[in-house]
Amino acid sequence: MSETPAISDVRAGAIGPGRLVLVVGPSGAGKDTLLGLARDACAGDASIVFPRRVVTREASTFEDNEQVSVEDFRQGRNDGEFSMHWEAHGHGYALRRAIDDDIRAGRTVVANVSRTVLEAMRRAYADVVVVSITAPREILRERLAARARGSDGQLSDRLGRAVDEVVPDVIITNVGSAAQHAQELLRAIRGG
Repeated sequence: MSETPAISDVRAGAIGPGRLVLVVGPSGAGKDTLLGLARDACAGDASIVFPRRVVTREASTFEDNEQVSVEDFRQGRNDGEFSMHWEAHGHGYALRRAIDDDIRAGRTVVANVSRTVLEAMRRAYADVVVVSITAPREILRERLAARARGSDGQLSDRLGRAVDEVVPDVIITNVGSAAQHAQELLRAIRGG
């Protein structure tokens, strides 16, 4: 699989009026931890949606992903089931087309995505907020080593991966209190 992102069925007019909050950052930065805390804090608020990513790798207990086979992923992509999809580290990732309906209904959709889809997402959706969650390299190394997920590949490859220049709207340096940093993420989600 290549690392090429794709947006399915991008229309001439951007999708809105709801907001799309895209969470990006290096492996080990704690994106899923902060997203989980934010999702819990937003439970019961139907105006905020945290869609499950479709992934072709083994799902982790720290993530709320829908695990599918490579064949099912390709079929879903070919059948237009995804609003966005990308491939990274030999795995396929996607968000189902239902996010477009949520955004058209005025909801806020919050998703963990690859930096490679940001430019296309900013063109496809009317109101996009990019939140970059990061941590110092030595902390990333410790977290990735502790996670020891076989499907992640070599630790040195993950840490040495070139990062394209991302121009985020919000930067969260996730060192220290996860609860405090989840509050920063919640402010970005709620537009505060």
